[in-house]
Amino acid sequence: MNAILRIDRVSCAYPQNPVLRELTFQVNPGELFIVIGPNGSGKTTLIKALAGLLPISGGEIFLREQALKQYGQKDLARQVAYVAQTGAVDNPFTIKEMVLMGRSPYLGVLGIEGELDIEIARQAIEFTGLSQLANRRLDSLSGGERQRAFIARAICQQPELILLDEPTAALDLAHQIRIMDLMQRMKTNQGATVVMVSHDINLAAMYADRLLLLVDGHIRACGSPSQVIDEKLLGAAYSCRLSVDQSPCGDWPMVNQMPGEKSRR
Repeated sequence: MNAILRIDRVSCAYPQNPVLRELTFQVNPGELFIVIGPNGSGKTTLIKALAGLLPISGGEIFLREQALKQYGQKDLARQVAYVAQTGAVDNPFTIKEMVLMGRSPYLGVLGIEGELDIEIARQAIEFTGLSQLANRRLDSLSGGERQRAFIARAICQQPELILLDEPTAALDLAHQIRIMDLMQRMKTNQGATVVMVSHDINLAAMYADRLLLLVDGHIRACGSPSQVIDEKLLGAAYSCRLSVDQSPCGDWPMVNQMPGEKSRR
């Protein structure tokens, strides 16, 4: 199977501050691929580099075996959609207006949407369960609704690859599951490849086809949840005590945090 994304010895650095260090891995078509790791490990830098939003200082990123840097902006936007961790809260547009912006890579010089563009936007709104809210402004929505709206805009681009930076951050438990179920549906029903960053190891283990554990800019492990969710490996990565058991809800591992100070009282 040819990889949709191939990362070959990629490094990334801010001035005098190396962040990613010669990363090599690949993402296969149709995967839900989740990057985990402690704060400061380089997860957001990686997802932005994959989206072409940050320059790399070494190595090469390939999209469908063509170097990412060789894609024009509009051509790249037709193949890759990026959803940031948080969109603008004071966004004055309605869901319908904002989602339709996802069609911009396909519009002509005048930038006028046609009937097909409007229908694709309608379908994206329906797919994300926002039809009843389509005429609501984004600044009137809850965090979970707003995140689904930004995902709907990404779907409206009709990309092969969707990149998301912690889409469940700051959401309550119900909205976290709704967003992750949506990721699963995007993969299954839309045929999309999904690469996302998550700080929630248990959610990642529940949904991912493969996990990548990033620590201090290095890959510590990459494989199935059962391969990566390991007590010693995660304990060393996160510098904390934990245990790993089989989830009572399904065939995936579950991480249990161990008390620190409390356990010594």
